[in-house]
Amino acid sequence: MSEHLTVVDHPLVQHKLTLMRDKGTSTAGFRRLLREITQLLAYEITREMPLTSTPIETPMEEMDAPILAGKKLALVSILRAGNGMLDGVLELIPSARVGFVGMYRDEETLKPVQYYFKAPEGLQDRLVIAVDPMLATGNSSAAAVDLLKEAGANNIRFLCLLAAPEGVQRMKEAHPDVPIVTASLDRELNESGYIMPGLGDAGDRMFGTK
Repeated sequence: MSEHLTVVDHPLVQHKLTLMRDKGTSTAGFRRLLREITQLLAYEITREMPLTSTPIETPMEEMDAPILAGKKLALVSILRAGNGMLDGVLELIPSARVGFVGMYRDEETLKPVQYYFKAPEGLQDRLVIAVDPMLATGNSSAAAVDLLKEAGANNIRFLCLLAAPEGVQRMKEAHPDVPIVTASLDRELNESGYIMPGLGDAGDRMFGTK
């Protein structure tokens, strides 16, 4: 993947995103839609995974058939909202290894504070996909990618539901080697650092908290 930002404009992605934006959508509906839309986005972000071949027998004959090459993919959730995206990717790639980065945004400074980090071993040999529904200021995302790089990751992609121009720019400056795949590049951040028009707080909507 060479482009820094890929907006997936598939009709099913856009349809499901509209339902997620609607404030009338229930918590259960929001969670289901997030899982479904993540699967569709994951299809795009894994498009260039390397393949090798393996000998198999079909009911008709022997053949060399394509199969994923190398170590299992690592999926890293940026807590807590990233957890809502894990299931969607794991349904597609059940063998993926899973890690977690705990970040919260200091409401005064809008800067990220780390409280947890646990990643699979051998990151240097894996495709690493970091997931977080919202790329807002980009500060937490950039800090999470910093941690992954420090842990050895060198092939990282970032998967999000919505991105703000400010967050995309921040990530491009901090990590120009990390492609971003999203369902929408929204208009802007408001003064509180929320994406506009956005969909509110993804974590609150997913977990039914305020």
